[in-house]
Amino acid sequence: MLHGTSRTAKIAGVAALAGLMMTVAIVAAVQPDEPAPAPAPPLVLPADEGEARLARELNRCASLTMPDSGCEAAWATNRRRFFRQDEPAPATERGGDMAPDEGVRP
Repeated sequence: MLHGTSRTAKIAGVAALAGLMMTVAIVAAVQPDEPAPAPAPPLVLPADEGEARLARELNRCASLTMPDSGCEAAWATNRRRFFRQDEPAPATERGGDMAPDEGVRP
């Protein structure tokens, strides 16, 4: 009738599997939940007062939905600082043989 495995062995296998699943469920329910690790504090580099003031202004502007001239100025300052446009370019980057007023015109 049955090929190779008796009905009793199949029932025992299913019971063992159900018991294993029940054990895993009980252990998971009884085990105390560990709190998630605290997120690392943001990296704060030493900055002068101007950069700290700019950072505070940018944080304020991030939550605004209406145009604000102070925010536009802060974003422009941040772009210049990011692209280092407020620092003079070295002579090698400008093309050492060119006069200072020669260059790419916008």
